[in-house]
Amino acid sequence: MENFPIINLEKLNGTDRAATMEKINDACENWGFFELVNHGIPHEVMDTVEKLTKGHYKKCMEERFKELIAKKGLEGVEAEVTDMDWESTFFLRHLPVSNISEIPDLDDIYREVMRDFAKRLEKLAEELLDLLCENLGLPKGYLKNAFYGSKGPNFGTKVSNYPPCPKPDLIKGLRAHTDAGGIILLFQDDKVSGLQLLKGDQWIDVPPMRHSIVVNLGDQLEVITNGKYKSVMHRVIAQKDGSRMSLASFYNPGSDAVIYPAPTLVEKEAKDQNKQVYPKFVFDDYMKLYVGLKFQAKEPRFEAMKAMETDPIATA
Repeated sequence: MENFPIINLEKLNGTDRAATMEKINDACENWGFFELVNHGIPHEVMDTVEKLTKGHYKKCMEERFKELIAKKGLEGVEAEVTDMDWESTFFLRHLPVSNISEIPDLDDIYREVMRDFAKRLEKLAEELLDLLCENLGLPKGYLKNAFYGSKGPNFGTKVSNYPPCPKPDLIKGLRAHTDAGGIILLFQDDKVSGLQLLKGDQWIDVPPMRHSIVVNLGDQLEVITNGKYKSVMHRVIAQKDGSRMSLASFYNPGSDAVIYPAPTLVEKEAKDQNKQVYPKFVFDDYMKLYVGLKFQAKEPRFEAMKAMETDPIATA
């Protein structure tokens, strides 16, 4: 099995640029995932985020999670659980309007640290989108503009902890799914593993690495690239030992953004008569569909959006 793609972003600044860009392109086409090192976010910032996130879970969420598990009787399950996940989460919205000041139980230092971390991640997400544009032959800023809508992108962070699970063979930390949105930047625990992606018919571990950012592509990038880049099924395996931290930041289209395949990419593939053209839709309509079908295959979602189409694909 090939090695999971690890991209050193510093190499974009020297003679290794072309090889690094090709590595990113290959990861987007064949993996839907890659892991960044030397990405520009200071290690001390990440260390502070990790320390405060784990402290917040211990102080404010651990007991609640234990109560929930006891209430649902999950510790003694004998059959596979398919309708919930072994995770404790809350969601921070950054754009278009932040909700960080409204989340209960966060102390002021944690709020400030997360605001700063979000700004750094937003910048990195936009840099990555431009690298994808370069590889795709699209104008710089194309993907950011495609996501913009009337109020800018939706950007938020799902803060998760996956506590030790007594029956990891019967309940997933997070069931298999593709992500609905655009580009996802994950800061994950470097000691406790669990994240896996589906490549072909094999589940592959995403290696925990200190101070790395894991990147994966959502369904909207698959649509805009007309399938050249893929969103990929992934899941979290619960562990018997150790609590796993995960901060997944989703840089998604604005709710009213109209998503459709980039016309130049469709034209390039026009010679292939059998090539399927992906649908055109409003992102919020896709999200309404996704909510009920998250843990199912993405293809029926695309087909459902195609069935709703009324406009020709080449205009927006």
